[in-house]
Amino acid sequence: LPEARGAPLVLLYLLGLRALAQVSHRQLLSRSPASAGPRDFSASRARGYLDNITAIGPRTVGSPENEVLAVNYLLEQIRGIERESTDAHKISVDIQRPTGSFSIDFLGGFTSYYANITNVVVKLEPRSGAEHAVLSNCHFDSVPNTPGASDDAVSCAVMLEILNTLSKSSESLQHAVIFLFNGAEENILQASHGFITQHEWAKSIRAFINLEAAGVGGKELVFQTGPENPWLVQAYVIAAKHPFASVVAQEIFQSGIIPADTDFRIYRDFGNVPGIDLAFIENGYIYHTEYDTSDRILTDSIQRAGDNILAVLKYLATSEKLAKSFEYRHGNVVFFDILGLFVLAYPARVGTIMNYITAAIAFFYLSKKVLQPKPRAVHNLKKLLTAFSFTLMSWVCTLVAVLMVAVFVSIIGRALSWYTHFYVSVSLYGTAAAAKLILVHMLAKKFFYKNVHEQYLGDVFFDASLMIWSIALAVMTQMGLCSAFICTLWVAFPLLTKLMIHKEFSQKGATIKFIVMYMLGMFVPYLYMLYLSWTVFEMFTPVMGRSGSEIPPDMVLAGFIVIFTMILSSYFINFIYLVKSTKTTLVTLSTVFVVTLILVCSGIFFPYSSDAANPKPKRVFLQHTSRRFHDLDGNVVKSDSGIWINGFDYNGISHLTPHVPEINDTIRTPCEEQAPFCGLPWILPVHFMFRLVIRHFYHALEDMNSSSSLTCCSVGKQVVILPLPVYIWTHISVPTGPSHMSLYVRPRAGSALSRWSLGDGMPVASLGGDYFVFYSRGLHAAPWQFWVELTAPEKHSDGIVSLAIAAHYFFGEDQKSPQLYALLKRFPNWTFSSGWSCTYDLFVF
Repeated sequence: LPEARGAPLVLLYLLGLRALAQVSHRQLLSRSPASAGPRDFSASRARGYLDNITAIGPRTVGSPENEVLAVNYLLEQIRGIERESTDAHKISVDIQRPTGSFSIDFLGGFTSYYANITNVVVKLEPRSGAEHAVLSNCHFDSVPNTPGASDDAVSCAVMLEILNTLSKSSESLQHAVIFLFNGAEENILQASHGFITQHEWAKSIRAFINLEAAGVGGKELVFQTGPENPWLVQAYVIAAKHPFASVVAQEIFQSGIIPADTDFRIYRDFGNVPGIDLAFIENGYIYHTEYDTSDRILTDSIQRAGDNILAVLKYLATSEKLAKSFEYRHGNVVFFDILGLFVLAYPARVGTIMNYITAAIAFFYLSKKVLQPKPRAVHNLKKLLTAFSFTLMSWVCTLVAVLMVAVFVSIIGRALSWYTHFYVSVSLYGTAAAAKLILVHMLAKKFFYKNVHEQYLGDVFFDASLMIWSIALAVMTQMGLCSAFICTLWVAFPLLTKLMIHKEFSQKGATIKFIVMYMLGMFVPYLYMLYLSWTVFEMFTPVMGRSGSEIPPDMVLAGFIVIFTMILSSYFINFIYLVKSTKTTLVTLSTVFVVTLILVCSGIFFPYSSDAANPKPKRVFLQHTSRRFHDLDGNVVKSDSGIWINGFDYNGISHLTPHVPEINDTIRTPCEEQAPFCGLPWILPVHFMFRLVIRHFYHALEDMNSSSSLTCCSVGKQVVILPLPVYIWTHISVPTGPSHMSLYVRPRAGSALSRWSLGDGMPVASLGGDYFVFYSRGLHAAPWQFWVELTAPEKHSDGIVSLAIAAHYFFGEDQKSPQLYALLKRFPNWTFSSGWSCTYDLFVF
């Protein structure tokens, strides 16, 4: 087979499938829904709600914007909807302000305490009432310094319009629909915990839909369901008008690879309620930044989300299964959409049977080819295992080689060169992976298989790939992974193709007819894999810009690209042995790789962008901190003040020093070894995501060294010492402080924290051994009081516990000092810099 008819055709085939996958995402899933009728969801009305919510500004928990203005706006709209509702429905409204505490293993593990936060709860039910309910959840609070249009104001706007649409219907629902507009999700899921554990309506909830965001607009992806309630997925399959769902996304998210979580966890773990988790995933580059504005969310996106969620809620609210949802809890479900047109869903146990049957057929086919008369059987088995080994070796060599390139790029300071220009990653790591794979097999063909017939080699390497996928299918199924359905596609369709064109495989001199038939047989698994890869990269690429300085993003992305390259090349490896030469293809790929590497090393691809239409900013966090360290008698033995600067990606502050030369390695604070969490005011326990010595800087120039006027926090204590073994019971009171505080506890040598009044009473240590408590409050909260119990040695003259508290001023006149303002103005426009003032006080008891 001449090269001109081989490898280039394969490349054109893959490029064509990639283009079709892009069309599936950009067009099939972006089709304009039909215009809304009088009883349909209206995106224009929802956009009005969205614009008004975001016009309030950043809605940080505890701020007047969140606790008063946003709440008043929601209540005003809800009352207007109530006045226009039909007689078929009854609408009840409640303002909940719960106080509570819980422990969570998210971000290394910590305990959360909340006081007087706000929930706006609406119940729409039949006029005669309803015993059971389905919950729809959004959150109207936002992270500091961002308008939070996609996260999560648009979801609240969608819910308001759904409430409006349902209330005007003359058809009565069978069950109630509870709309929870929760006001403290960004404080790590506090408001949902307060609702599901304390509100009287929570007892009636049998299922929920959670509306979230990991990006700005686009399509909303179903990325979590259940647990173990297949009927919920079936409800989405039947009702959703524009489906977009993947069990692959569910297993990736629940693995903890993505450093994020949603209210889904709270309802699942603390309410024992099954549900569906949806999130917008496109354009995650501006998620949680000042660019997350309402104008960036397309009206079609709002319409699509509204159509889907309204349809699913109506289906659940009229379903007989909702009342007995616990009876339908019987295992996981495999689900995935086909190009956004429809969803395939079936019980995982059915998938397990299908997977094992598929694998068994493949192994039977392979064994039948191998188990010939004895002399031939040994020969065939040897050839198959040799091809299997060469294929695995080529994958390992490719992975190692490409990761070495990623390490080199990271070491020379060119990480994230592809952040703004994704094609750079494909040109750099994709071409390197493809070239390495071709090179290994080209050398094997030239030196190891020098005199072997080309058609025989093509046949045996096809069987080797089939064997690898069959083993992967059996292993993933045994592990209980629903994502094993992907392996089923990569076993069933290629095997069927091989059986259909087996004569062409054995013919001398394969033809264009063979290539076309082969590619048509592979169409389904290749198209689906390209469609899935687009979704994965859409989600993961922006995440690399906010994953801290500990994980090299180039190695992560390079690893993903190599994996997808290996998958997509698995059944085209045999073409390397079928074509006469791959030199031109290898030279072309190598040239693209070398040129791209040179350009990356030269720094021509700047990672960040300030483009107004499509910004990709660098995230920087600055905390003007005043620290005080107290001894056992309460005397201040050390104090300082400075601006702590965090570059929130692997590049740290290296790109900032040309603009602000004072920020450099020579100005950094050492770790306070005796203080919890190194004596630094972490708002959350994310210290493990950063290399403290190298990547964190404590900017303490002379003109920024004036002491802060902020005074927090006064701490009162009462100590009770019980008989041996010595138990120390300490009551702590924090009467003053802002709406956000972090408490760090470290028992001194010989002491141990045994119980406290927080969470479930059993202290949960964070990574590193210290204890972390996140505190937030709404308006008019009582002073924070709690107690801790420690066991301690009989002699403890130097204290038994170090307790530090950091106060964070996220809004108001105390948020930014003059020094902080001055520094923020010097940052380039391709950064998103979020700054606030804070205090850190360490006490020894």
